Amino acid sequence: MKTIWQYIDYLPAVSATSRISLGEGQTPLIKSRSIGPALGLDNLYFKLENLNPTGSYKDRFAAVFVSLLSSKKQELCIATSSGNTGAALSAYCAAAGIPCFLAIVDGAPASKIKQMQLYGAKVGMIKEFGKDPVATAKVFEALEKVTAERNIPLPISAYCYCPDGMQGVETIAYEIQDQLQGSTDHIFVPAGGGGLTLAIAKGVINYHKAGKGGFTKVNCVQPLGNNTIAGALREGKHKAEQVFSSTTQVSGLQVPNVLDGDQVISHCQTLHGNGYLVRDADVFNCQRILAQKEGVFCEPAGAVSLAGVMDAIHKNEIKRTDKIVCLITGTGFKDMSSLESRFQIPDYITLGDAGEMIKTLNDL
Repeated sequence: MKTIWQYIDYLPAVSATSRISLGEGQTPLIKSRSIGPALGLDNLYFKLENLNPTGSYKDRFAAVFVSLLSSKKQELCIATSSGNTGAALSAYCAAAGIPCFLAIVDGAPASKIKQMQLYGAKVGMIKEFGKDPVATAKVFEALEKVTAERNIPLPISAYCYCPDGMQGVETIAYEIQDQLQGSTDHIFVPAGGGGLTLAIAKGVINYHKAGKGGFTKVNCVQPLGNNTIAGALREGKHKAEQVFSSTTQVSGLQVPNVLDGDQVISHCQTLHGNGYLVRDADVFNCQRILAQKEGVFCEPAGAVSLAGVMDAIHKNEIKRTDKIVCLITGTGFKDMSSLESRFQIPDYITLGDAGEMIKTLNDL
């Protein structure tokens, strides 16, 4: 079975006996049957990271990080998460037999928290964490102090904290280039703190240097309510900008701090990518369209990339024949409360017997 470890030459050195794998990676890249043609695009693709073992791309990060923990005989994992990183670390720590404690952002979806708990992690939600930059910075500072005292790494899915683990995320880019034989024109990537966008850009550059892929444009897409990177990138600036408070309702992308933002801008500029800012309403609409037109069930953050493509079309910044990839970062099962509150899904009908069922079918 192929996993991210087939790209071992691009990953931290971990012995085969220490590698923890649940089958992460090698996710499908499917061509749009409906949305692309409706938008006037001949080659729109969706990279289905929602089909990873715990339902998001963060499994790639967790696989590498927990494998490194295992190789060093570490006996505890202390981490922070808005949801998906926590779920991934919980699962991989369970597989490795390593206890896991998670500091969770304020307002993380209950379904994600329950997933972490079922894997056996201990979970604590911290007030204003992930919403207020001062509170967020204090949490990071405290976690860094605690992990330093215990001589263990702090697995935050950002290069500024955990570059080794983030190399696992770069494998998304290698897979896309292999799947499209190096001829990808654009990759649209959702961004909160920017780690995923930076991983894709680094992966594209690594593969290009190795002669295995083209010089693909990597585009950073953010909700308007968390404009730390995309706006600055579009304006040609070189520094990301911290926001006072993240107001987007898109779970997982509420990251008011800069984190990897400066590097994202630099790497995207190298690849001639751009920044796109999208409204929450457009993101939720894309979530619905992906489900109803393509059969792709993603959480709101996973629909941000498609909203970015639509904005790029409006700005006339992509061509009909371009090969365009949208990252679908997580499954819709991660955030069922958002689904229930934002979409008017009718109640199912109750049928008394088979005869009533036949009558209903005849009315269709």
